[in-house]
Amino acid sequence: MKADTQYHFAGIIPARYASSRFPGKALALIGNMPMIQRVYEQAAKLLDLVYVATDDRRIYETVINFGGKAIMTSPDHQSGTDRCAEAVTKITRETGKLIDIVINVQGDEPFIKPEQIDLLMKCFNGERVEIATLVRRTEPGEDIFNPNHPKVILNSEGDAIYFSRAAIPFIRDAEKSDWSKKHVYYKHIGLYAYRTETLQKITLLARSPLEISESLEQNRWIENGFRIRTAVTLWENTGIDTPDDLEKAKLLL
Repeated sequence: MKADTQYHFAGIIPARYASSRFPGKALALIGNMPMIQRVYEQAAKLLDLVYVATDDRRIYETVINFGGKAIMTSPDHQSGTDRCAEAVTKITRETGKLIDIVINVQGDEPFIKPEQIDLLMKCFNGERVEIATLVRRTEPGEDIFNPNHPKVILNSEGDAIYFSRAAIPFIRDAEKSDWSKKHVYYKHIGLYAYRTETLQKITLLARSPLEISESLEQNRWIENGFRIRTAVTLWENTGIDTPDDLEKAKLLL
């Protein structure tokens, strides 16, 4: 890690080949390189130790061929969090490297900014912080009702209280079109960091009622008493979930 810190950080990029909406998207070309390489190189601008964690030999070989580090993981994981937990155990066993905190970098966000990773890392200046993630303040008039963009409520210390696909909180005495003008809403940006021991603990938890209701695993952690510290980023990440998203991303080069 290039910044001055007492902790040893590792960036892990979960990447699977199977995807119902876009199979093989990790290997889709953006300009002259596969998407997974762009994600890797962005993360490596700040982190000295970066690995792609995958269940597919094609992705593994692609990473090795461009000079990156990769590790094979089980095909049975239900989430990127679970894949990170297996990966960090294997990396530590195979390399002997101490990893205090894992940065979970989404494998389908090729324009992730190193500054966003730095924001997450700085959250752990607080010794009580177990998990960290990013949020973005919405602008007045911005669409806050899209269920594909989860929202989050924060407490006075900047910890997440609840994540929802609905617009929360409900503004009782205003038209919905005015809600984002009456209150500061936060959208969740899906970049996480966890203390390694916390990562191992949360992957052992059974799915919780609020997680099942919202289909958001973060609520499982909150329901079980884990603290999720947030940092505010100015940038909206560009995730690629479909071939149409890929074509739009190419225009950003």
